Amino acid sequence: MSIEIYHCEHSRGMRPIWTAEEMGIKYSVKMLPFPPRVHKKEFLKINILGTIPYMIDGSIKMTESVAMSQYIVDKYGPSKLKVDNTEDDYGSYLNWLHHSDATLTFPQTIFMRYKLFEPGIADNAAIGYRKWFVSRLRLLEKELANKEYLCCDRFTIADICVGYALYLARFIKIDEAFTPNIKRWTDAIFERNSFKKIKLLKLEESNNQKYKT
Repeated sequence: MSIEIYHCEHSRGMRPIWTAEEMGIKYSVKMLPFPPRVHKKEFLKINILGTIPYMIDGSIKMTESVAMSQYIVDKYGPSKLKVDNTEDDYGSYLNWLHHSDATLTFPQTIFMRYKLFEPGIADNAAIGYRKWFVSRLRLLEKELANKEYLCCDRFTIADICVGYALYLARFIKIDEAFTPNIKRWTDAIFERNSFKKIKLLKLEESNNQKYKT
């Protein structure tokens, strides 16, 4: 049995898929149209929230992308992608994992909804949350000064989870706000073979695409 991940193109499902790909473990991806709760209503029988990503591993069912990445490295490790609680950067690692979604991804979802999907309804909210996202990048820019990775001088799921938030910003064209350290870091991690592979996942591919590296 392998991990099963429900995913839409460019969604937060990239976090657990990227994690599994880096670790070389078996997983399968089910591609869905966005938003699946509208275009694939039968998905609600699988995930009552209708949200993406959704991960199944035996009896375990998960709806939060950062938690999925953390689960994968904890359960299927040992892996250098994980920072252990005995390492100096453990606190920073946890902080970046939560920061990646609560601070960096959330405002972009509001911007996307009211700028791209429902324009004219709440334009001021879209503008405000875009500014929020851009202003919050200053912590990441400072952290990456003289650093190749966020924690422990190695690539970890902190880079994956924060990296996805910056990938989303590129996709929705907020990346002109990227400052030099952020641009250097994103350019580097987006060149990883694992990321290049998962970025190619498309809806028209098999709805049960299996991977093993």
